[in-house]
Order: sequence, then structure tokens, then C-alpha cells
Amino acid sequence: MGKLLLQSRGAIAELTQRLRACALVTRYGPSEPDTLVHAFSDIEESFRKFLDEQLPKLTDPSVQGEALEDLLLEVREEVRHILYHLQDPEFFRILEPSHPTREKESGNETS
Repeated sequence: MGKLLLQSRGAIAELTQRLRACALVTRYGPSEPDTLVHAFSDIEESFRKFLDEQLPKLTDPSVQGEALEDLLLEVREEVRHILYHLQDPEFFRILEPSHPTREKESGNETS
């Protein structure tokens, strides 16, 4: 299993403090650094679960039938959890295709 980086209070506090000094994050409000760090922490856990547990099972040819279906439902739940944490922080909302400022902020603004 890969090393989890954002699961200790110290690592979380340190990153939160740095994000509080980052104008790119704080322009979304005073709670955005905390929201973003929480999202990163949960996304990290979900990615680790997928990479270390679920993907190896998916690539195992012996996992078939009902076991495969159960595994697919577990994967879908992890992806749902990741999507939630990509939609929760305002910082990531620009990724939404219908976001009104997506082109402007990504540098793809057309005249």
C-alpha cells in the first residue's frame, strides 16, 4: 500500500496553513482552505483504496460473476466519493463544463 500523506493532523494543519496564505484559494472565502484540505485528504484515501485494493482485484481473472459485480459497485462508490470532493470546494468548481468562468480562468477565453 502506498504511503498516505494527508492523514495526520500535522500534515493537515501544515497544508491548511499554507493554503490560508494562498490568494488563489482564499479568494473563495475563509473556509476554503479547510474545505480543500479535507477534500484532498478524502480523495487521497479513495485513490489509495482504488489503486491498492480494488484495481488489483479488477485485474484478477478469477474475480467473476457476483464477486465482480460487487467489486464494480464498490468502485462506483469510491468514484462517487471522489466526485463529491471535487464538487465541494469552490476551487474545483471551475472544472464543471457548464461553469460560467471556466474558459476565462483556464486561459481559453475567446473574444
